[in-house]
Amino acid sequence: MRVSMRVDYGVRALVDLAERRGRGPVQSADIAKRQNIPESYLDQLLVVLHRAGLVTSRRGPHGGHALSKDPVDINLGMAVSVLDGSTSMLGCMDDPSECGLSHSCSQRELWQRVENAVQSVLSDTTVADLVARQHALYS
Repeated sequence: MRVSMRVDYGVRALVDLAERRGRGPVQSADIAKRQNIPESYLDQLLVVLHRAGLVTSRRGPHGGHALSKDPVDINLGMAVSVLDGSTSMLGCMDDPSECGLSHSCSQRELWQRVENAVQSVLSDTTVADLVARQHALYS
């Protein structure tokens, strides 16, 4: 499984917001600078995260972004799904009719097991877990 730049940057933004939770709105320019993300691209991702209800956004000179949920309530499965849509490794996983061989394909069974394992790790890992890990790495 390859992690898209969209997911990488989006998760970094969520972690950045989680680290600053409770300190007021965070400007996208500040997140972009700290996380080395192009600001225009970050703005697009923040809109997606806002529409999904993971981030609140406020315009204006005192505006910015904040997590709309506690970091323990945002898991990576949610983030990946919001940022990338389907998390399936193969199209036939979402829609078996995409491939006439999907019901008798030994590979499909293997990739389904791999996907289930990935989904389990993503759903068991929260933004709060990543913040804690980041703090441990810098201590």
